[in-house]
Amino acid sequence: MSLQVANQTFHTDRPDLPECFQLSVLSWLPCIYLWVVCPIYIFYLKRSNRDYIMMSIMNRIKTALGLLLSIVCWTDLFYTFHELRQGHSQPPIYLITPLVLGMTMLLATFLIQYERLRGVQSSGVLFIFWFLSVLCAIVPFRSKILQSEVTDKLRFTTFYFYFGLVACELILCCFNEKPPLFSNVVTDPNPCPETTAGFLSTITFWWFTSMAIKGYKMPLETKDLWSLKERDSSKITVPKLLKEWEKELTKAKRYVCKRPKYISDLPEEVEVLLSNPKAASRQPSFLRALIRAFGPYFLIGSAYKLLQDVITFVNPQLLRMLILFTKQKGAPDWWGYSLAFLMFFTAFLQTLILHQHFQYCFVTGMNVRTAVIGAIYRKALVITNAAKRSSTVGEVVNLMSVDAQRFMDLTTFLNMLWSAPLQIMLALYFLWQNLGPSVLAGVAVMIMLIPLNAVIAMKTRAYQVEQMQYKDSRIKLMNEILNGIKVLKLYAWENSFKEKVLAIRQKELQVLRKTAYLGALSTMAWTSAPFLVALTSFAVYVTVDENNTLDAEKAFVSLSLFNILRFPLNMLPQVISSIVQASVSLKRIQNFLSHDELDPNSVDRKNTGHTSFSVTVVNGKFAWAKGDPPILHNINMMVPNGSLLAVVGHVGCGKSSLLSALLGEVEKLEGEVSIRGSVAYVPQQAWIQNATLRDNILFGKPYNEQKYQCVLEACALTPDLEVLPGGDMTEIGEKGINLSGGQRQRVSLARALYSDTDVYLLDDPLSAVDAHVAKHIFDNLIGPEGVLKSKTRILVTHGISFLPQVDNIMVMVEGRVSEMGSYQELLKQNGAFAEFLRNYALEDIISIISADGENLRSRSVRRHGCSQRKHSEQQEKKKPQDMQKLIQTETMETGRVKTKVYLEYAKAVGILLSVLICFLYGCQSAAAIGANIWLSQWTNDASTNMTKENVHMRVGVYAALGIAQGILVMMSSFTLAMGNIGAARKLHHDLLTNKFHTPQSFFDTTPIGRIINRFSKDIYVIDEALPATVLMFLATFFVSLSTMIVIIASTPIFAVVIAPLAFIYVFVQRFYVATSRQLKRLESVSRSPIYSHFSETVTGCSVIRAYGRHSSFVLMSDMKVDENQKSYYPGIVSNRWLGVRIEFIGNCIVLFAALFAVTGKDTLSPGLVGLSVSYALQVTMSLNWMVRMTSDLESNIVAVERVKEYAETKTEAPWEVEDKKPPPEWPMEGNVEFHDYSVRYREGLDLVLKNLTLSVKGGEKIGIVGRTGAGKSSMTLCLFRLLEAAAGEITIDKVKISEIGLHDLRSKLTIIPQEPVLFSGTLKMNLDPFEKYSDEEVWRALEHSHLHKFVSNQPAKLELECSEGGENLSVGQRQLVCLARALLRKTRILILDEATAAIDLETDDLIQSTIRTQFEDCTVFTIAHRLNTIMDYTRVLVLDKGQVAEFDTPANLLSQRGIFYGMAKDAGLTQ
Repeated sequence: MSLQVANQTFHTDRPDLPECFQLSVLSWLPCIYLWVVCPIYIFYLKRSNRDYIMMSIMNRIKTALGLLLSIVCWTDLFYTFHELRQGHSQPPIYLITPLVLGMTMLLATFLIQYERLRGVQSSGVLFIFWFLSVLCAIVPFRSKILQSEVTDKLRFTTFYFYFGLVACELILCCFNEKPPLFSNVVTDPNPCPETTAGFLSTITFWWFTSMAIKGYKMPLETKDLWSLKERDSSKITVPKLLKEWEKELTKAKRYVCKRPKYISDLPEEVEVLLSNPKAASRQPSFLRALIRAFGPYFLIGSAYKLLQDVITFVNPQLLRMLILFTKQKGAPDWWGYSLAFLMFFTAFLQTLILHQHFQYCFVTGMNVRTAVIGAIYRKALVITNAAKRSSTVGEVVNLMSVDAQRFMDLTTFLNMLWSAPLQIMLALYFLWQNLGPSVLAGVAVMIMLIPLNAVIAMKTRAYQVEQMQYKDSRIKLMNEILNGIKVLKLYAWENSFKEKVLAIRQKELQVLRKTAYLGALSTMAWTSAPFLVALTSFAVYVTVDENNTLDAEKAFVSLSLFNILRFPLNMLPQVISSIVQASVSLKRIQNFLSHDELDPNSVDRKNTGHTSFSVTVVNGKFAWAKGDPPILHNINMMVPNGSLLAVVGHVGCGKSSLLSALLGEVEKLEGEVSIRGSVAYVPQQAWIQNATLRDNILFGKPYNEQKYQCVLEACALTPDLEVLPGGDMTEIGEKGINLSGGQRQRVSLARALYSDTDVYLLDDPLSAVDAHVAKHIFDNLIGPEGVLKSKTRILVTHGISFLPQVDNIMVMVEGRVSEMGSYQELLKQNGAFAEFLRNYALEDIISIISADGENLRSRSVRRHGCSQRKHSEQQEKKKPQDMQKLIQTETMETGRVKTKVYLEYAKAVGILLSVLICFLYGCQSAAAIGANIWLSQWTNDASTNMTKENVHMRVGVYAALGIAQGILVMMSSFTLAMGNIGAARKLHHDLLTNKFHTPQSFFDTTPIGRIINRFSKDIYVIDEALPATVLMFLATFFVSLSTMIVIIASTPIFAVVIAPLAFIYVFVQRFYVATSRQLKRLESVSRSPIYSHFSETVTGCSVIRAYGRHSSFVLMSDMKVDENQKSYYPGIVSNRWLGVRIEFIGNCIVLFAALFAVTGKDTLSPGLVGLSVSYALQVTMSLNWMVRMTSDLESNIVAVERVKEYAETKTEAPWEVEDKKPPPEWPMEGNVEFHDYSVRYREGLDLVLKNLTLSVKGGEKIGIVGRTGAGKSSMTLCLFRLLEAAAGEITIDKVKISEIGLHDLRSKLTIIPQEPVLFSGTLKMNLDPFEKYSDEEVWRALEHSHLHKFVSNQPAKLELECSEGGENLSVGQRQLVCLARALLRKTRILILDEATAAIDLETDDLIQSTIRTQFEDCTVFTIAHRLNTIMDYTRVLVLDKGQVAEFDTPANLLSQRGIFYGMAKDAGLTQ
């Protein structure tokens, strides 16, 4: 029987299968499948809750066909019963099969309906079932056709019916149902087609094609992107993770509570040991939270991976059969063809499954990133100050960008952890079957390579950590430099800081170079491993036993198995290092998320307690962080409802800290704090968002025209709106860059006023504005007659003149309340406060009171009619200019990357080097091909029985060729790495140099985040991503090339197929690259807002918390992340889409290589067949990688383009002009002259100063006054040439400043700028970055600037570390540091720009006297807000709208009764 079957089946030209087999195995296969899958599937459907789908015609037809099918099957069954009754006994199979089939068809029909009710639009389970049914029915169908006469007419007919119906079901199954009734697909403007895609469309990613076509026709824009699927949005993923994380935290807390009680009895030292937090507490595990949140979805991907791993090993077996087939001369042809098609089919199946696996992994990665970013953002809003100190903004942004990214990358690899060992074991099992024990030799080589790879990975890892630190510090430094670029320019300090950056960069590149050396080694190990393994295995196999001959089948099957081995072996070290990296990131994120949070209950906000007091503090004692010394001691204060409390005191006595305590921003050590009602907070340094002016004021409240206008009026913002280009719709830059200090402060006040709360905490809002504006604001807003008169206000102030009008005054000294009471009471008490006042202009105050008496009536009438008419006109006037945005949108290159960019990069690498690299790669490929051709020659020895003689020669040459290849690989990757590092150094250097030479206007119009992005993200790409991409690209390109060459050489007819395949390949590749590149660009452009919004939030979190806007900021961040993922998701899918298509081409190559091998089997030697097919099997991967690398190369080379763009911006004048150098002792006199001088901020804007002409003699003291925006600061910037003249010129001691170098000019002038900027580093570095002065001189300067006491009390003295932005000094102390800088430089011309803003009167007096004594013979320009400081100056310059309004001695100006007189009167300096 069996022999007959074998003959009937295999050895004929018309094969057939026996009927029994057809009826049993073939019929049952689909049924078994469906019954196994069904319970799981039904359970899944029960869980998924989409709405039902309406009955459609198609659904009805499907159901009807299903019922018909079961009827057809039952017919067979009843016919069998009928035959039994007739006495024809049939085998039992004739009863069982129809019964099983009928049941299964009913089940399928039930599933069709159940799916409709559960809202499934297209069913994979049923598709596979119908597909299997058709596949299995083809064999009986064919044998029925081949039958000569029909014996069994009924079964013959029912079978044809059955076949037809199943085929119909299969076809119908390819189409989609309509979407469910109430799904969001209907409401969504641009839904993702994936949600409605059918099964076939989903597995081949066909649904993406529409976007690929759109992206090819024209560059994609944001509006073309599909909405994010609900399950991938922040709304779903972040809470999912946070819920699990909360569970972890509570677990950890419970664990801490369970610790043993008996500790207290132990001796002290033991107790100390036990209370060591590391030993005792159990860390909450972030990993567990992640796994619980995203594990289940990820496991689906893992299941696919398992399937794919198993299928991988089918092809080498098929290859073996193919080679055997070519050896057998008489075998029927259909064998070969079916083998070829089987190879194609398994390869294709493998492709589909692999990409499903990738899709699941990548989506998990994406969700993890969304969730991690969301968690970090939410955490950053609530961490304590202590925690904030331990992680700077930069570090946290890094957590978000780099570390979240690492997780994302890891998820794609994670399955390799178990899949790689599995693949290795399977491969070894098949190899053992093939070559026997000699495989062990090969395995030994592999095992020896593992420690090598591990060592390399560990080393690389260590280097990476080191490099991360350098990168962190470089970015942190760059961030500070860019924040304080104006100061660097004013002081001409650029070189010192440039050196600092380059020093860090140098270290960074050294580490990179070491990494590159290791990389070259590992690349060599990577490419040579499979070869060495093959070499040792073959050599051992041939030499162990003389009878062992290496024939084609053994050699090439082993080679293809070795090639399979290659991937997991390479991946394992990578996965492990990736896991180590992610674990570091995990630790960092875990630590950040475990930081202490601010206690929301430290301030009692409930409306209980003393109803007449809205703010009460009882016995308050506060510290910045838990371990720190307290900053405020026994504070007791009660502020009655609707009263105005002024808090006064010296610099650094704890005034701002008191407000922080009221907001709950500092640790409360003891006492109670309660505030009734809502709070508005105006910080000392205004926090301005990058949004329109109106949004900054509304701060999320609805817009109300009348209220809004009242607010503008009260904050004196109306005149400023007329100056701004777009009125209140002007976009404000990051940190309010395009507003003056006073305007920022007033916007901050306006925000507080608009929020209309019960309690107002104002931290010195009046110091940054001019005296008369301060008076206006006090009168109209804060004071007893102001808009806020019914609210509770706590005002920190330095301005004495307002004190008589407040209800209560609280005097603070060194963190304690020294006195408290009304103005009159304090004067009577005759304490410190009275003393303080007596020294200061008592006459001012008296005059103010008298002046006020006259005005009170008239003013209060004027204030309350917020006129509507006037404003609406003014609004109209502003509308047309709306469009001028300050911050240009980030330019996004579209279309193909220009060849020029590649050339630029090649130039940076070095042209000769580039050519050499390509040449080396060519040689390496040649060596590899040579080795394999030699192997195929060697295997042909077996058929000619020449084996014994040539063994040594064969092995020797094979080894030589392989080793040559290894060495060439190493050389090529080595030279490549060198070239890349050279390029990276050059590009960064150019960028840095250019940025230091860029004029100030560039920094005013470009958000810092964007420049930092060039320095961090893009330089990172050039340093690390680009070299890797170039390496992979060259490698895959040469592999693909050599494959083509080999196949064409062995079967020349293959050249015919290459043309169409290549055409399709290029076609798909162009579609993909166009779309993918644009998606990548969109993604990177939508990424920076996440980070800039984040750093903005972190800097303003106290304001956000005070106003209770926490949740809306979280929402904003989520929206930005979702926006970013919206462009990232199609990016992933585009890779899958491409993968399926390209691998299909690769599979076609396999098919044709095999087919041609079959057709030409008579002429081909088995060795060549093996060679060409095993090469073809390998090509799929390299083709796929090649497209991916082409596109990666394009998107990474964009970094070069972006860096180039910023390295070639317009530069300012040269720093030194050799032939125009002024003499070293210039300026001797200090005469300054303006001749018809005009200036504008940027091209296309109005003039800020118009035709100024004035001359100042050496040693004169000039006060400059004028309204905000009159051009006072601009005038000082002109002296430093931060603004270049539009007309006219300035001369200093007969030298035209426009002709000399900028450094020569700037180093001879000194400015004390409006905002004190400190850089992180030692205090000494902040005073003297070039180390020009001795310590004595530095101490002397500190003495004169009254910082001596403060600094000498610090343990580190001059080495006192200043934190980022000088945060650990109070604003006043920072200002004094700037004064010390000026004293050190001691130049002939000194410029003071509102330097006295944040200082109390006493310190102010000290500074003024210092300036009078120390700069006695210098020319001094002072931009003054407090007029009393300049009353004794030689002359006063009054500017108005950029022109000289008045210029004379103060006395003359007062007698002229002009603008100056009006200002003095407002400030209460004259009657």
